[in-house]
Amino acid sequence: MLYGIMAYFDAPERLLSALRVLREEGYRQFEALAPGPLEGLEEALGQRRDEAIPWAAFAFGVLGLGLGLFLQIYTSLDYPINAGGKPLLGWPAFIPVTFEITILTIALGIFLLLLYMTGLPRAAHPAVLARGYPGVLVDRYGIFVYVTDPRFHPTATRSLLESLGAQVEEVGGG
Repeated sequence: MLYGIMAYFDAPERLLSALRVLREEGYRQFEALAPGPLEGLEEALGQRRDEAIPWAAFAFGVLGLGLGLFLQIYTSLDYPINAGGKPLLGWPAFIPVTFEITILTIALGIFLLLLYMTGLPRAAHPAVLARGYPGVLVDRYGIFVYVTDPRFHPTATRSLLESLGAQVEEVGGG
């Protein structure tokens, strides 16, 4: 069973130009693999900055603020304690706990949202089956083109990637 084609490049510039060419040719289901952060990778992949994350953080913050205040007000009204004549709902005492619950809610909410958005955790990825995959973790750059891409054709895709200066291998499992 063929999962896709893995192409290896020796320089980041060649990887970025190959990604642009793949996008121009109409390929949509491929991934770039690099040993570290790479300037311009998002642009070459055609990804745009996601503006939903700051708004989600704000929503989680409002949720945490409301939850923190609700829990403390509910507790104060359900179990009233008159300690030294202080008011039952003394809001200055609620500030530290409300702040901490707000920050905790934002952190956990964004963590879970990012797991959802990135599709993690993955049990397995077909690219790890490639013989040259360990080199991508160290000092090489790679592109994995999925067989499910509508433009994918084993020989045409292989020849396109080879024309871009890549070493190409088919990735299959069984």
